[in-house]
Amino acid sequence: MARKYDREFKVEARLGIGQGILSRWKREFRESGDSAFPGKGYLPPAEDKLRRLERECERLRRERDILKKAVAIFSKDPHRYSGS
Repeated sequence: MARKYDREFKVEARLGIGQGILSRWKREFRESGDSAFPGKGYLPPAEDKLRRLERECERLRRERDILKKAVAIFSKDPHRYSGS
């Protein structure tokens, strides 16, 4: 036997969540499937990987800049640092 729901149940079934939010959630689930809604403080896997790679890229840039400065310093007077 099919269950019947009255008007009050149907109105309250959305639990006060607006139509716009529900539509967005449906779209995110459709687009991301199991990786949708990863939880508070967590990013979807692709975004997490992008964030990690951006941090690594920034670290490598800083290291490169330090090495450039070191090369500039040591190439000014090579005899000064060679122990000669």
